[in-house]
Amino acid sequence: MILRALLLLLLLALPARAERVVAGISADNIGITAAFDGSSILIFGAVKRDAPEPEGPLGVIVTLEGPPQKVTVRRKTREMGIWVNSDKMVIDSVPSFYAVASSAPLDRILSPETDATERISVPVAVEAYAGPLGRSDGRPFAEALLRLREGSGAYSVLERSVTLAADTLFRADFDLPANLIEGDYTARMYLLREGKVIDQTWAPIKVRRIGLERFTYVLSREQPLAYGLLSLGLAIFAGWAAAAAFRLIRNS
Repeated sequence: MILRALLLLLLLALPARAERVVAGISADNIGITAAFDGSSILIFGAVKRDAPEPEGPLGVIVTLEGPPQKVTVRRKTREMGIWVNSDKMVIDSVPSFYAVASSAPLDRILSPETDATERISVPVAVEAYAGPLGRSDGRPFAEALLRLREGSGAYSVLERSVTLAADTLFRADFDLPANLIEGDYTARMYLLREGKVIDQTWAPIKVRRIGLERFTYVLSREQPLAYGLLSLGLAIFAGWAAAAAFRLIRNS
């Protein structure tokens, strides 16, 4: 009830338009601690209409995109019975995380032309970030990156996972992995008819390390020498404590 009331208030505050999307998220800040083992986030919304609903099906797509990062993709070849790295390619910028959820199969609600313009699907979004790969054999490296990240869950397509009620209210649930990267994430919500985007909105999500996890991360990046000495000291202390405990048990 509270969620529905909030959506109604937001709808009343919007200017007139045929169909417009208004949306919210369950949390706009996610903290990563030493015990962080993943999380989930709910993205919800509603459609405001100032005229009778147009004919034809309504489509909803929700994307969740992580901060860009530089990656190196290596090609392995078998030489004398051993797999070795034979070639590599550095891609300067690709999303660290990218998930696409939709109310129906993408090929039914998203046209290739709209996808090329809005850069919604996983392959198109990644290619838009990577830009020209700069070499004639770059395509296999990009395809390998997609396979690897889809296999690890960093990239995903969740067709039919957006719940759309009475062509008015929608929700999408995303599971976030334990190896989530710190940075600024972006949730985007699209309304589509006849394969075209008729409205869209977005919301930021901040993912930050907190507590001891934050302290050790900053220390390792900004003062690597101090971090190394601290790690060495902790290792020595742990070894001494274990030896002392063993002697105490043996003598008791």
